[in-house]
Amino acid sequence: MSPSPSYFQPGILAPLAAFGSSLTFRLKPQSDPRPALARLQSGFDPSAGVVGLGEPLLRLLGASLPGLRGFPALSGPGCSVPSTQQALWVFLRGDERSTTFDASQHVGALLAEAFERDDAVDTFRYRGGRDLTGYEDGTENPGPDESAAVALAGPDDAAPAGSSFVAVQRWRHDLRAFNRHSPRQRDEMIGRRLDDNEEIGDAPESAHVKRSAQESFDPEAFLVRRSMPWVCGDAQGLEFIGYGRSLDAFEQILRRMLGLEDGIVDALFRFSQPVTGGYYWCPPIVSSRLDLATTVG
Repeated sequence: MSPSPSYFQPGILAPLAAFGSSLTFRLKPQSDPRPALARLQSGFDPSAGVVGLGEPLLRLLGASLPGLRGFPALSGPGCSVPSTQQALWVFLRGDERSTTFDASQHVGALLAEAFERDDAVDTFRYRGGRDLTGYEDGTENPGPDESAAVALAGPDDAAPAGSSFVAVQRWRHDLRAFNRHSPRQRDEMIGRRLDDNEEIGDAPESAHVKRSAQESFDPEAFLVRRSMPWVCGDAQGLEFIGYGRSLDAFEQILRRMLGLEDGIVDALFRFSQPVTGGYYWCPPIVSSRLDLATTVG
């Protein structure tokens, strides 16, 4: 039985907004985060975005949550992914850039006593939900009827019902390198045809679609992805955001992409590189406020 919609952060299942802002915060030395978290609980409107708590924060609070852990730094044949695990992650949504800017200023003020911003990137919806390569992103997302069961903990899970785990990983694309390949080569790296988004059955085993096919794992590794492109000066890429009832599904996919199963590395690494990585737990909602009772009492 899926959790009631009134008990989860709405941004987890909501369609992509036009603009976003992905923020991470580190703890200030020798600070008590409880007053700042209390202000966040009372002053943050859950309709504005999603809040996730990292394992370092819960550890400081003396709390433990089954299934939450730090993001792993991993390496495969000729490739690697870093861990930039922080204490807190906030993703803000809006129809205008001004909305996410104002919200980021507000969140920063609520947290300022005990947290300082570690990283921020502004995101946007590109061509109706495509990656900057031009390929559709999130094609394999579960449908609306299945998304809640995939992304949200239920009454039988160890985590509180309505909560979610999220993996956040920023990829930096080298679009010049990507576009030096022929259209056919680009299709084969992705595993789908650009013109009709159809999967290529005889694509190479390194094709991203084959490396990350969620139904090919045992158990199946489904996620609800809410990734968005980003551009900052000459740099650009994708802010990968994937929600699940646990972190296991994402980690299974990541390990296969790195070639840790069979030595075959995902073709994404030919033109893109992860530069951040963090795991966070997104608490449920009670009475229109973040429910932090599990962690801060």
